[in-house]
Amino acid sequence: MPPDVAKENGAPPRILIVDDDAGQRSLLNGFLKTQGFHTVPVDSGERALEALRQQKFAMMISDVRMPGISGLETLRRARKEHAVLPVLLVTAYSDIRDAVDAMRDGAVNYLSKPIDLDELLANVRTATGLSRTAPVKFSEDKQLPPSVVSRSPLMQAVFRDAALVAESESRVLLSGESGVGKEVLADVIHAWSNRAKGPLVKVNCAAIPETLLESELFGHERGAFTGATAQRIGRFEQAAGGTIFLDEIGEMSPKLQAKLLRVTQDGRFQRLGSNAEIHTDARILAASNRNLEEEVKAGRFREDLYYRLNVVELSVPPLRERREDILPLANHFIAEFSQGKARFSSAVNECLERYPWPGNVRELRNAMERAALLSRGELILPDHLPNKVRAVPEAGAVGGVMVPAGAQLEEVERQTILQTLQKHGFSRTETAKALGISRRALIYKLQRYRELGFEVDSR
Repeated sequence: MPPDVAKENGAPPRILIVDDDAGQRSLLNGFLKTQGFHTVPVDSGERALEALRQQKFAMMISDVRMPGISGLETLRRARKEHAVLPVLLVTAYSDIRDAVDAMRDGAVNYLSKPIDLDELLANVRTATGLSRTAPVKFSEDKQLPPSVVSRSPLMQAVFRDAALVAESESRVLLSGESGVGKEVLADVIHAWSNRAKGPLVKVNCAAIPETLLESELFGHERGAFTGATAQRIGRFEQAAGGTIFLDEIGEMSPKLQAKLLRVTQDGRFQRLGSNAEIHTDARILAASNRNLEEEVKAGRFREDLYYRLNVVELSVPPLRERREDILPLANHFIAEFSQGKARFSSAVNECLERYPWPGNVRELRNAMERAALLSRGELILPDHLPNKVRAVPEAGAVGGVMVPAGAQLEEVERQTILQTLQKHGFSRTETAKALGISRRALIYKLQRYRELGFEVDSR
């Protein structure tokens, strides 16, 4: 790449970002700025071509599917005037991958949504001639609230990503098993965002009957249905200027999914019983303990809504994968329930660390509440724990895997992951499938290994 294209007079590389989705633009724009790049975001292929005529760019990142000129057509037209400009395509649709692959002579690579920020940064640094090994920069001035306890490198990586996306306007999908702390993560993202002074409105889509959920979300006019004796403001209106957290989004009916899709597209909706359109600028955070990608394949969740909500995905690992958090969380909960008077015996510590906690943080909290009551807030003994917690033998199952007593689980896990990664040619997707874990969980673990000096990238 010619030096004057990558940098002008020592200035940071200038990146052109092309995407019709405001949330996606906000994410890419904010993230790349924190990494030291100069960015120019535009919302269409037409405006991208106009920008290319007016300025020099080190790289263009473009969505594939956009109204008007598609990303592929934008690439073709850009190539006529900018033959060496690196172009990275972004797609959310699996049926487009063959087309993207056929464009490899014009595009340097493509990424699938939700975008993996580490993968994005590696591609951008390579295309602009910068070091691929420099660490990802993120805001270090963000402190976790005192109520949030986290010691494990895996959860620290999740919060690092949360800090990166918090200041953008992008929609975020929080995934993970029941009880892992997705709502806590939503609280943190809102607190770290530019909307922190606005409301954080929470809706549990699984806890509200389907017949009432539409009114709960969008509101209703007086007389809209039997029992509607007065106008009601919906949660999306309440969340204007702030954040709305839609928990258990996978439980939403197809009818409501269609209405939610429109809100994600233009922020517009109607109250039940009204034809007047209302606009909200509420930022959407969604969460599910279901695998929504599998729900899409099964026809139970709209594909277009899935990709709208899933601009970026943060996967909260189960407690059995972040065992460094077990004792700190247990101590936090027992202090809460005993007003700081109770303490654990050494045998209790061993029981807590051996048990795999299938119910995750929620199960641990309930166990600590029980222990505080039975011990009367004094010394916590094994007898104060649930039977299943104290019944796990020293050579027991940890996360579904039989681990001999004294084995260094973290070392065994690391060796297994790195060997599997090499076997699959450093493909994150194939490695995650072979290991039976989510791709995001794998990414978090590899981030930790990279920091420790292990080779996790192909040369």
